Amino acid sequence: MNESLNHTLAVAKREWRSYFDSPVAYVFIIIFLMLTGFFTFSLSRFYEAGQADLSGFFMWHPWLYMILVPAVTMRLWSEERRSGTIELLLTVSITPLQALMGKFVAAWAFMLLALALTFTVPLTACYLGSPDMGATMAGYLGSGLLAGAYVAAGMFTSALTRNQVISFILAVVIGLFLILAGYPPVTDLLARWAPMWLVDGVASFSFMPHFEALQRGVIDLRDLAYFASVMVFMLFATQVVLKNKLGR
Repeated sequence: MNESLNHTLAVAKREWRSYFDSPVAYVFIIIFLMLTGFFTFSLSRFYEAGQADLSGFFMWHPWLYMILVPAVTMRLWSEERRSGTIELLLTVSITPLQALMGKFVAAWAFMLLALALTFTVPLTACYLGSPDMGATMAGYLGSGLLAGAYVAAGMFTSALTRNQVISFILAVVIGLFLILAGYPPVTDLLARWAPMWLVDGVASFSFMPHFEALQRGVIDLRDLAYFASVMVFMLFATQVVLKNKLGR
């Protein structure tokens, strides 16, 4: 058990260092913070609203993650396969599962770091008024889980292909589906020809009802279980793809 954990942490440290060995990590964080600030203070008109409400801050996170997270994950397996280093990584002592979990932990931790650096937004809300800190903390919890689900989906698409651009596009498409699946225009369109059980089934895949509930400060075990199940399913699918690709 300890040896398995050590191997996982070793892969995670390797991936974490690779982010900051190049300017990519710093550019990504700057772009994420700039876009977050622009959407919150300009498009959501945070100051004009006249109330310390962070709904205009959290509502953009699914869309930001849909575009930015694939940029972080597209190289995780695609680059390893393209350069041939995946065989070196998956030595006799490191299993595909350990490598998978190490990469996932590093990528998710990187996204959580970027999210944590948005602390100035709730500080601004506290300066201007008295926001509901319970809802704020629940919103951050939901955003962190949402980021983890996007990372797991991006790892899956990265394992499918050697081409990073294709991996990016596939991850964006999956993310878009998981956002739009529960939107009324989509469900109304399906309801015209599909049975209601199918409409409800498609809508249940959507991130939005679960994320919006956490954003309002409602922490329900069903919402936590949803995000956990998405991550577990995507990681399991990634492991299956890697084993098939490597013949292990």
